[in-house]
Amino acid sequence: MSDTDMIELARRFVGAIERGDVDEVRACYHPDARVWHNNDGIEQTVDENMKVLTWMARTLATRRYRVIRLEALPDGFLQQHVLEADLPNGGMWSLDACVIVRVLDGLIVRLDEYLDSGQVAKLTAALTGLGS
Repeated sequence: MSDTDMIELARRFVGAIERGDVDEVRACYHPDARVWHNNDGIEQTVDENMKVLTWMARTLATRRYRVIRLEALPDGFLQQHVLEADLPNGGMWSLDACVIVRVLDGLIVRLDEYLDSGQVAKLTAALTGLGS
């Protein structure tokens, strides 16, 4: 894939997450893809990741990715961003993150996501306070 193709895949993928379009997100993944997060060290399958994204779309109705850096790599792409979301109580939450994505034949085969665990804890605390 060309650098342009990698960037287009990245934008398609993130756009689908913003819209809560889990079918489109799934279409970006290879069926055997793995998703890893630094905050728990667990590798997720595509199905496990879809459950998280479905929860996120249901719980955080408005999500925006403020992309700081997006670069094509020889075998994928790197994106640094801030995920901003409206909380059910009307408050706002943000998460600094970076993903390193490996692509094969136009599909994501691996996504390593580095999250600010302090900001993840703030989301958990805010949602616990709402009874979610």
